Amino acid sequence: QVQLVESGGGLVQAGGSLRLSCAASGSTFSRDAMGWYRQAPGKQRELVASISRGGTTDYADFVKGRVTISRDNAKNTVYLQMNSLKPEDTAVYYCTNFLASWGQGTQVTVSS
Repeated sequence: QVQLVESGGGLVQAGGSLRLSCAASGSTFSRDAMGWYRQAPGKQRELVASISRGGTTDYADFVKGRVTISRDNAKNTVYLQMNSLKPEDTAVYYCTNFLASWGQGTQVTVSS
């Protein structure tokens, strides 16, 4: 099973930016679609963004225009660049390959 390790979370003020990274083990990364989910306390996990193996991206309405997902197949890494962060973006962010592999999550906290 593919191992996924997220990093890059932290505490940031509203309006700030963060770049999350998700490093994947294994040789199938370039063939897998990848995605970022988030889960806030007391809420269900929700899809934030996805990227196909060919690079096609899709975003949830609540982050469109503020977030960019990208991938570097040479580094087996998917990124989530988040700008203009809002307090409601506070959550644990997880990456997945949509094939039952999940990372441990990275906390993003946005202060007002």
